[in-house]
Amino acid sequence: MEVRSIYKYARISSQKARQVTRAITGMPVSQALSVLDFTPKKAALMVGKVLRSAVANAENNHELDADELVVRSAVATPGPTIKRIMPRARGSAAPIKKRMTHITVVLGEKEEEKPAAAKPAAKKRKAAAE
Repeated sequence: MEVRSIYKYARISSQKARQVTRAITGMPVSQALSVLDFTPKKAALMVGKVLRSAVANAENNHELDADELVVRSAVATPGPTIKRIMPRARGSAAPIKKRMTHITVVLGEKEEEKPAAAKPAAKKRKAAAE
């Protein structure tokens, strides 16, 4: 079962938010929350909100245990850009782009590790080649 939470129109560039989302992808939820609490970036606060929301969705809507959840994916995609103008010298103007992003966090249950089984077909090909 996958649980998702989305924060739309966050006032930060997607490039800055992507640094933080890349850091927590694949981590257990408890570890991801502790990493976000000690990351000194504005994006860490925003991603933390989305992650806590996804955990609350999992617990309340799907009756899942928060200790069993893993961050499957955390993505920051670009949203709309607000265009402004900053006055410059000699009556000219320079464009200012105020970027937004959509932050999506998808949680899933931990998968049981299966022992790697040897591929018998590969062994047969080796024996036939000799």
